[in-house]
Amino acid sequence: VRLVESGGGLVQAGGSLRLSCAASGTRFSFTAKGWYRQPPGKQRELVARINNGGGTNYGDSVKGRFSVSRDNAKNTVYLQMNSLEPEDTAVYHCYLAETIPTSGRRVDYWGQGTQVTVSS
Repeated sequence: VRLVESGGGLVQAGGSLRLSCAASGTRFSFTAKGWYRQPPGKQRELVARINNGGGTNYGDSVKGRFSVSRDNAKNTVYLQMNSLEPEDTAVYHCYLAETIPTSGRRVDYWGQGTQVTVSS
């Protein structure tokens, strides 16, 4: 499975960005897909995640500002980021989880990451 992110960059505080993550090589229906981020000097944290049934989870710091969505036909997940703050500066990683039907085992995949920098 290969995940390719796009859409990162430099933006001023208050601005917006839209990240995309295209998956290829998937074999099974996904269990969950979404985005995590790793700010400088900090641990990776959940940004937003959507499960196969359409349910979503958001990190507390992005609720009301970010929105995760998917296009199953394109096997792509998106992250719309509005009202960006300098604290949102991080490397954003795409995430996809598949569950193998025969064993029930979940396999996680990660993208290389895309840099988002928000200037004050």
